[in-house]
Amino acid sequence: MPHFTIEYSGNLDGRVDMGAVVELVRKAAVETGIFPLGGIRVRAVRCEHYAIADGAANYSFLDMVLRLGEGRDLATRKKAGEHIFKTLSAYLDPVFANQKFALSFDMQINDKETSWKRNDIHEALKVEAIHG
Repeated sequence: MPHFTIEYSGNLDGRVDMGAVVELVRKAAVETGIFPLGGIRVRAVRCEHYAIADGAANYSFLDMVLRLGEGRDLATRKKAGEHIFKTLSAYLDPVFANQKFALSFDMQINDKETSWKRNDIHEALKVEAIHG
């Protein structure tokens, strides 16, 4: 598991390709080398209703949360998070240049005692790697 959830203000539609964003985040997560490929999930949720700061209509946001399982030390998590954030931030530079924009990224560690999973994608990737 690393599961990324991106929430973004609806006024980014037409300015940011969210399909490209989720693929960018997925690739950046893979590049860190610390996440099992079969567990990576990236989803983007458009927020239709939102209020930002003083309510100005031209403000926008993208907030990303990564939920991941226990077992990685702080230095490893920080290095991975910095890589992912830097990659995403650079992609969104044009948004910063053209409007008031807030970008945030937080990691949350799931307690293994209260996190249940069922996933056969890991096994499918192993079979694919063996048999091509």
